[in-house]
Amino acid sequence: MIPMMATNGVLNESVFLRACRGEDTTHTPVWFMRQAGRSLPEYRKVREGIPMLEACRTPDLVCEITLQPVRRHHVDAAVFFSDIVVPLAAVGVDVDIVPGTGPVVAEPIRTMDQVERLRDLTPEDVPYITEAVGLLRRELGGTPLIGFAGAPFTLASYLVEGGPSRTHVQTKALMYGAPEVWHALCERLAAITSTFLSVQIEAGASAVQLFDSWAGALSLADYESFVAPHSRRVLASVADRGVPRIHFGVSTGHLLTAMADAGADVVGVDWRTPLDTAAGLVGGRPLQGNLDPCTLMAPDEVLEREVRRVLAEGAAAPGHVFNLGHGVLPETDPDALTRTVEHVHRHSAR
Repeated sequence: MIPMMATNGVLNESVFLRACRGEDTTHTPVWFMRQAGRSLPEYRKVREGIPMLEACRTPDLVCEITLQPVRRHHVDAAVFFSDIVVPLAAVGVDVDIVPGTGPVVAEPIRTMDQVERLRDLTPEDVPYITEAVGLLRRELGGTPLIGFAGAPFTLASYLVEGGPSRTHVQTKALMYGAPEVWHALCERLAAITSTFLSVQIEAGASAVQLFDSWAGALSLADYESFVAPHSRRVLASVADRGVPRIHFGVSTGHLLTAMADAGADVVGVDWRTPLDTAAGLVGGRPLQGNLDPCTLMAPDEVLEREVRRVLAEGAAAPGHVFNLGHGVLPETDPDALTRTVEHVHRHSAR
């Protein structure tokens, strides 16, 4: 059971937080991963000419970008605009977010000496996070703000590979060939991630999501041996903060039980696993998901039908937060997102 936040009764009774606690709601809440992003013309306008990491370190800009989809789509929660590599850059990792590629690390980390040079994160390293969350808390009123961070495995994969990878060859080679280096790296990253989440909660985030974007590349056995202990440490570090902890990965249908057991209050599900199937795998926890992002390109009658299907399948869980099964694609028509919110609210009204 999630202890309720002691600060704001209106927030505590929001449909999003009630659904995360498995409580009755007047309708199913909805928000979208990457709702604050390239699908919105207003986002592209304010981001023009500003590198991603610079944008993430500019509180006024972070506040504006985070608010844009709340204003436009009337979603039930805001998600903090940032990037999972922000805390890595804050501790001195030479990382850049290259348009069209993603995070690129100048010097991949593959030895114990390199791991030992990776220092801990302190709140003083990320004052712009505290300031931006504070600004948002004042602007959002009764709308919850979701903070987030990358899970140790996904961050480690970027650091070991030097950038995005389809095969994660270097990552798995380090896991298998030098497990002591691997676990030392993930322990450092778990500490960094724990602090990053704690800073957001302390500043006013109402929930947090741990993104393990690449965990689906692993077998269940490897996940349990090499990943779960470190994700468990992160989720445990904020267990007593009174905020729901959402745990999400892509292509993780075979890992849902393990991801739930790592300490999730809510389990995010991608579009490949029906929610009624997922409900039987996560120990009675609420679920989040799981419309295929490509469905937003379909005719509205198809979109509405698929929304109703996801809602029906989500009813098998004690609580359901409607979302996509992954992030909003850049080419998505913003009007399709607005219509999705309307469909969810209309068809789930109780």
